[in-house]
Amino acid sequence: MAVPTKALLLRKTLSLSPALAKCHCPVIQLSRCLSTTFPAFQADGEDGKKQGLFSSLFVRKIEATHVTQSKLLSEPGDVYQIQFHSVKPECMEAYLKQFGTFVDLMKSKDTGASLVGSWTVEIGDQDEAIHVWKYEGGYPVLNDATYIYRTDKDFIDFRLQRNKMLRARRNQIVLRFSFWPEPVQKDPGNIYEMRTYTLKPGTMIEWGNIWQRGIKHRMSGNEAIAGYFSHIGDLHQVHHFWSYKSLQERKEIRESAWVNPGWDETVAYTVPLIRTLQSRILVPTPFSPLK
Repeated sequence: MAVPTKALLLRKTLSLSPALAKCHCPVIQLSRCLSTTFPAFQADGEDGKKQGLFSSLFVRKIEATHVTQSKLLSEPGDVYQIQFHSVKPECMEAYLKQFGTFVDLMKSKDTGASLVGSWTVEIGDQDEAIHVWKYEGGYPVLNDATYIYRTDKDFIDFRLQRNKMLRARRNQIVLRFSFWPEPVQKDPGNIYEMRTYTLKPGTMIEWGNIWQRGIKHRMSGNEAIAGYFSHIGDLHQVHHFWSYKSLQERKEIRESAWVNPGWDETVAYTVPLIRTLQSRILVPTPFSPLK
């Protein structure tokens, strides 16, 4: 069977034109509107300057930079680790008792790690413990602490007992936003909120710029504790820690922020950057520096 040539196919198509003319369906003329390159990365010149409506609406322009976001958003020197431990419900009391001993062990072994805060989840993922550690001196201190933790017999014995009480665990290395305050100890009797934002890739610097202006609207009640962004582990994540006397105070402080001119803009500009948001209500452990 002969394969029809392009010319033959064209003649057959044209022969259908009278039939198509009698059709009452609206004729939609289509033209190629998709490009294999993003307009934002086109070469300079007249073609590069002519961008259509769709490119201006849907293509986010990310300016080239020669500085990493960690240098732009954080102060050099320190790194932090956030630990997430899912504890077997029947083991929570024993786990907390043993972890308090572990905190003392970290001090006595001169690991260089210091506990910033330690909590259990009251509202959120139940039977979860969250610990924030600071390594003053950065990754060299973290490396030394990790080596001691992996090789010291006391730590090995601790892990063998602890792991029997856990359902799952994970950790994350984070850096502190330079415009957030340093965590400071507070009088006992507080609850804490940990708000975790997963951002769209490439928006972390934009997030930092907006929050650097917006954080002042949330400082009146001294509720801002710390703000971190992920460096190793689950990436594109931000963690904000807040402190309140009660859930009622949390409600009142959050509502009062909307009275401040500019807070609405902070929310409006950051919401489009967010993929997911998780809120946890935390209560301090007996050995937490943040009470």
